[in-house]
Amino acid sequence: MENWQAVFSLFIFISVIFLVITEWVHLTIAAFLGALLLVFANVMTLPEAIDYISKSHGTLSLFFGVMVFVRAFESTKIFDYVATQIVVFAKGEGKRLLLGIVAIVTPICAVLPNATTVMLLAPLIPPMAQELGINFVPLLILMVLVANSAGLLTLVGDPATFIVGDAVNISFIDYLWHLSLGGVIAVAVVILSLPILFRKIWHTKLATLSELPHPQINHPRVLTLGAVIVVLVLIFFVIGESLPIPISPAGAALLGAALALLLSHHSKIDSVNQILRDVDWSTLIFFMSIFVLIGGLEKTGVINALSGIFSALIGKNIFLGSLVLLFFVGILSSLIPNIPLVVGMVPLLKQYLVTVGLAPTEILAPDFMGEFPPEVLPLFYAMMFGATLGGNGTLVGASSNIVAAGIAEQHGRRISFKTFLHYGIPIMLVQLVALALYVMVRFLL
Repeated sequence: MENWQAVFSLFIFISVIFLVITEWVHLTIAAFLGALLLVFANVMTLPEAIDYISKSHGTLSLFFGVMVFVRAFESTKIFDYVATQIVVFAKGEGKRLLLGIVAIVTPICAVLPNATTVMLLAPLIPPMAQELGINFVPLLILMVLVANSAGLLTLVGDPATFIVGDAVNISFIDYLWHLSLGGVIAVAVVILSLPILFRKIWHTKLATLSELPHPQINHPRVLTLGAVIVVLVLIFFVIGESLPIPISPAGAALLGAALALLLSHHSKIDSVNQILRDVDWSTLIFFMSIFVLIGGLEKTGVINALSGIFSALIGKNIFLGSLVLLFFVGILSSLIPNIPLVVGMVPLLKQYLVTVGLAPTEILAPDFMGEFPPEVLPLFYAMMFGATLGGNGTLVGASSNIVAAGIAEQHGRRISFKTFLHYGIPIMLVQLVALALYVMVRFLL
């Protein structure tokens, strides 16, 4: 590949990140134009760009399915009703509400991908905040920080953990035994930060709960059938891929969306056109564009060049390599969504291991199902922790962050890059330090 194309791809990528950070252009427009410039500059053809998007079809399908599903039942007022009940349960206290968000999100993220959890629960946040008379943006940010952190609790909690775990052939049980404590530590950091970073909400308290609105659930029979669909989708999320005919989480989400559309249409609670019109297309287009931009870096050899630099700097020092990788990937993941970053980093790390002679060339095979040398696994664990927790740093660091930003815009507010930094950077830095200590004590000493 010609050198100018690598330079051009890197320039376009950095320019898009710059525009997102400065907010001179809407993040979707910046990423979309950047992806198109790669095509028009012949860095890649349009079919190649679509192929890079299709490699992440599972992620995009999962997002689309859950978006449609949530929107289909919005007219039942279930989200407003549940939000009121949560505020009542919290006794109108901001402190209890913040801890309640942590308590609700954490266990759900242990069995569902974090972005999916945010899509399902985020619609509860604006009405809750309105009833307490507070800005809902910090609550949404807290939800994604918890979701990203709790994504480390299990192998399926975050797409990044699943991608890395699958790359080194780690089982669900092995993950729980070796790595789940890292997720516990990450969530604990968020909890300890609540009185400091969210102190205004922490000290908020309603004088009387009688002032709360009391929304009524519309179409209870439709909602009951909707609950059946939810249970079906959750079952497929958990066991679908182990069935004789495997059903991926994305397939389950699309099935749920189709059934929700069918139910809404025949019960006449909403029109199909209206539901599809309200899907957060901006977020979906942003992700598709980012996948193309990362594809440009991969095709032009930028990612392979980074692998060579890493090999030269680290050599065979697993201890140093693990710590450098954790912080390097963590910082990088705060600027690049962690899903495409991990997709690019896994082959980079495998190639590095082969280059320096720490692993056999067999691990480069796509269908390799053997065991990796135990001494190199901390490198993958460090990359997993860095990619997942680095996503807490900025607005574009993780898929759940972008999803939350889209939901905020749909409810009339915008999560600015600067606002997210205020909460995200301190938590990300403390989490990375805490997990570095965990990796050292658990795997390297």
